[in-house]
Amino acid sequence: MFIVDPFFWEVVISGLLAGVMYSLVALGFVLIFKASGIFNFAQGVLALFAALTLVGFQTGQVPFAHLVNTIFGTNIHHWGDGLHTLIAIGFTLVVMIGLAWVIVRVVLKNLVNQEGIILFMATIGLAYVLEGLGDVMWGADVKPLDVGLPSGPSDTVIDMTGMFVEKLEISAAVVAIILVVALTIFSQYTKMGRALRAVADDHQAALSVGIALETIWWIVWSVAGLVALVAGIMWGAKSGVQFSLSLIALKALPVLMLGGFTSIPGAIIGGLIIGVGEKVFEIYFGPLLGGATENWFAYMLAMVFLLFRPQGLFGEKIIERV
Repeated sequence: MFIVDPFFWEVVISGLLAGVMYSLVALGFVLIFKASGIFNFAQGVLALFAALTLVGFQTGQVPFAHLVNTIFGTNIHHWGDGLHTLIAIGFTLVVMIGLAWVIVRVVLKNLVNQEGIILFMATIGLAYVLEGLGDVMWGADVKPLDVGLPSGPSDTVIDMTGMFVEKLEISAAVVAIILVVALTIFSQYTKMGRALRAVADDHQAALSVGIALETIWWIVWSVAGLVALVAGIMWGAKSGVQFSLSLIALKALPVLMLGGFTSIPGAIIGGLIIGVGEKVFEIYFGPLLGGATENWFAYMLAMVFLLFRPQGLFGEKIIERV
């Protein structure tokens, strides 16, 4: 039976920890949607851009080096040995906050009170712009990312349970818990959090009561940039910083459909369900279906939820009166 099979529990734990990694990306989607009513398709690319920038600061890479060398005939690629990891993370956070300001001033400021589909299309364009900008700034080669997080199998867990668990995934779980608690408190119990929810409900109404819409959007996109930086660090440390990192946004979509687009805890629960579900299904049922079920299981599960509970497990049910 599955319940007494140690291998089954190892698969479950592996799925839970993988789900946490998905949830770190989904948190950025939820935060922006909950606070501004915008589905930010560019969240995965934000995580990629943050990770690329962090590696650039760590290694002392000159941004736009290839472009500069081509124009001026120089051969400069690095300005030094790079920055200490903590300093590099600080500088990267400043860059993400500055990027949030540019996004608000250049893109969102002109789309106040527009239809949701227009804002969504704007974030799709933003995703391609940021991906191209990251390529030009830092290059397209795969970059290793080391921020000092423990890696390899956890000897403690192996000794206690006999199950294989990665230290990095345990670290990601701890970070995700801290983020969820902090973001929930910020959203539910602070004056700024209430202002963010007011903006999401109605842009014009929020403006009419004196809420500075541009400032609110800048704050929420800055916080989303912080979440993207955390997700980029975790995914980059696990598999290297590569442009396929932006595709994790696609795996975050089923997570949002399960947990709900407006629920911060729901992003974590949805991620855990997806992570465990795809691992268990792949191991026990994948061979019967030709394998590679991890590529589509999450989307099939999300489709079932859309049919029977479209608001997700923790999402708010929308009721419109006419």
